[in-house]
Amino acid sequence: MDAPQRKLIVGIVMATLAALAIVIADLASGGRPDPPALRASAILLDGTWRFHIGDDSRWAAAGTDDSGWETVDMTALPGSHDGDVGLPDYVGGWMAHGHSGYHGYAWYRRTVTVPAGRASWDILGPSLVEDGYELYWNGRLLGGSGRLGGTPRVVGTRPLQFALPADAAGSRGVLAVRTYMDPSSAASPDGGGMHTAPMLAPRPVSDALHRVQWERTIAGYIVEVVEPIAMLALVGLAIGCRSRSRRRGFLFFAGIALALMAAARLNNAIVAWTDLEGLATYAWLASVMWIPTVAAWTCAWNRWCPRLWSSVDAAALALAVVGMIGVAIHSASWTGASRLASIALFVVIGVRIARGGAMRVLALVTLAAIMAALFGGELLDTIGIPGIWFPFGIGVSRTQYVYAIAIPLLGFLIVRTLFSKRAHR
Repeated sequence: MDAPQRKLIVGIVMATLAALAIVIADLASGGRPDPPALRASAILLDGTWRFHIGDDSRWAAAGTDDSGWETVDMTALPGSHDGDVGLPDYVGGWMAHGHSGYHGYAWYRRTVTVPAGRASWDILGPSLVEDGYELYWNGRLLGGSGRLGGTPRVVGTRPLQFALPADAAGSRGVLAVRTYMDPSSAASPDGGGMHTAPMLAPRPVSDALHRVQWERTIAGYIVEVVEPIAMLALVGLAIGCRSRSRRRGFLFFAGIALALMAAARLNNAIVAWTDLEGLATYAWLASVMWIPTVAAWTCAWNRWCPRLWSSVDAAALALAVVGMIGVAIHSASWTGASRLASIALFVVIGVRIARGGAMRVLALVTLAAIMAALFGGELLDTIGIPGIWFPFGIGVSRTQYVYAIAIPLLGFLIVRTLFSKRAHR
């Protein structure tokens, strides 16, 4: 390596360490339990709720007779959390309470006593609901997540804060939660409806707890912002290095693949932090974006081999078409066949690199990391590697760990494709 290459390598190492420090600090901060003083001043509305599947706008009214409704216990087991972000006080949904496979509307109701005093009181909405909800106080709509009604639009559940009426202090009222689970949402043994209980808190305690909830939510998806930034930085590095690279074709297609991966990963944070994108759009993008990404990586690694095989490019294009058809007709067999055949193509490419490619060890390790990120279900599930870990109490997926390894490796590989200045002269 010449001096510019060494400087780029040092820069990649320093940037990786800085990003790692940022992520660890945010995970540690977001994963802390709610401050005891704040929780002591708030009331978690767990315990027994009345529950009814179906939908009727009259069920929001305080005078509705719900004595014949089912009851569900929203009390969470100590230390319970959801299996994604790590949100605390997690309870199973309606599918765990006798309504397996049910999608659609359902209502929750309970009577709430608001303590007397001069304080203004807020309801902190449930932090995890499948998939959308509206919250009512004595029949009055306070707000909710998504848009319900004739054509529902559900979004990722974010921490939400709702102000109770000014005269609520010292009174009893009925809190009703109208929930909706989209028919396209995957059913799980404990899916459906509210998974965390709302919370009643006076201001400014409610403001502070709302900030804590947001800190946890941001920490749950901070990796989905840091890693896409790093991927886009690699795209910039590839563009900057392309004129001096021995692997221009590899850099071109790797840049496309990295841009697609960055968009797919960043989309997770967008749907979790904002309501800009509905869950239906998010699910569709997730089912489609892997297809051009796999094709781009196949074409990229085909150009790393000593000699490009046109048949590999043709096969990658054909498999992308098969994958698109599988998504269009909702056929798991078509999409599964496309993915397995793509794995076979990567194996062929890996064998060719091992037999005569440049920088074989670095290239093969990087290729293996990319394959693990793209095909975790096929490659990592089979050897028992868990899909998610909870460092500091915040969920970090194995794909995020794999990308944390693959991104700097790709950076090193891009730099190593450069001609030295002496050789370039």
